[in-house]
Amino acid sequence: MSFPALSSSVPVGALVGWMLLLTFKHIIADFVLQNAWMAHGKDQRHGWALPLLVHCLIHLAVALVLILIVAPRFWFVAFIDFAIHITVDRAKGLVSSRFGMTPEHPWFWTVIGVDQALHHLTGFALSIFMAGAP
Repeated sequence: MSFPALSSSVPVGALVGWMLLLTFKHIIADFVLQNAWMAHGKDQRHGWALPLLVHCLIHLAVALVLILIVAPRFWFVAFIDFAIHITVDRAKGLVSSRFGMTPEHPWFWTVIGVDQALHHLTGFALSIFMAGAP
């Protein structure tokens, strides 16, 4: 199997830089600053809104600070990241609560993996946008 040749005008250095920055943001917001109340609360059938909102506002705040330091003209990207993050996490919460997913559930880690992959693909897409912007 071979992949088609792709050409791009996106500077690789800028792309890697933005990917590293957004990956760092993700680690800080999703793992360092997320507590059990947010992690468990956002996936519940009821009472999910506040833990989810707080969690995603942390993502917004960390992204906004980092972007304002590096390239303030992209401030709005933090809000795009917020909107996508809250949508992905709510979808995961709906699936998790619907199927009663705990770490013992056969799909639990798959759902976590898909959630994380979607967040990283979001970072990749936003990095392409920022790296390729004139």
